[in-house]
Amino acid sequence: MPNWLRSTAKWVLMLTILGAVSTQATNYTLWIKGRGAGGAPGNPADFSYWGRSDVAAGANKVAVNWDGYNSISATNGQVRQALDCYCTGPNWCYVAAYSAGDLQIGYALSLYGQSAREKKAVVNGVCGKTDGTTQTGWNIKWVRVAAGAAGGSELSNIGAWAVNEPLVSDLKTATARGMYDHNKTANVTFYMYAGAKGTSYSAFLPGQDDEVVAYHSSGAVSGSSGGSYCNPRDWFCNDLTTGSGMVEGGKSKWGNHTVQFRDDGEGYNHYLNGSWGGIVGRMLPDVAALANE
Repeated sequence: MPNWLRSTAKWVLMLTILGAVSTQATNYTLWIKGRGAGGAPGNPADFSYWGRSDVAAGANKVAVNWDGYNSISATNGQVRQALDCYCTGPNWCYVAAYSAGDLQIGYALSLYGQSAREKKAVVNGVCGKTDGTTQTGWNIKWVRVAAGAAGGSELSNIGAWAVNEPLVSDLKTATARGMYDHNKTANVTFYMYAGAKGTSYSAFLPGQDDEVVAYHSSGAVSGSSGGSYCNPRDWFCNDLTTGSGMVEGGKSKWGNHTVQFRDDGEGYNHYLNGSWGGIVGRMLPDVAALANE
């Protein structure tokens, strides 16, 4: 075979391989952290915020790390970048969010979920453009949220946290609820996991709570401010219903939000404890089982 033909054949083979890589569909599981330090921003392999990195947490798990300190508007670009890199083109994503991570994914989908996104892919750890085309929004199969803080926390209202922290201002109930249209999810369903093992701060949090957020937030109840919602056995409080229907008292949940788990046994608090703990520990096996290849 002449050298020029041999060289051409090699180039054809390389282009064929590259074409196969660029069009191969991959499913990823994105874990969006909440408030607080831990997890190096931009490092998709750093799960130190959550616990051990070898825990089964869905297909091709990715840590979506941000500083956990600055405002949602200032840090949401890092979340959108992850969505662009892993959830465009032929690739699809499952999203798991925790606490203020609920605000992050809700903000991204509400304000940017119908925007033009450049198709990207991660090859050898580097995110880059693929064919130069765009698509509308991201390819997301579902979002699962533990201890969702998109409705804010009364602990922020009363100054229980450092008032100079920008994220704390975002977590005030009126601010969090007015930050974006929570009903706009780009048609992605949010499955909510609400913990109820509240103790020390329960006097400041209405209804059932996990010590940080009350059921009105973790249960995605609509409205401009938080209400008091409980488990069915509590007589002096309206029930947080499971599913997507209205809560007792007639208030609706945000659009495309459904309560997947309500902590009737009051066994799950807010805290990870460095080991995928609290209500995240209840959500984790569902994500591991349902976020498949």
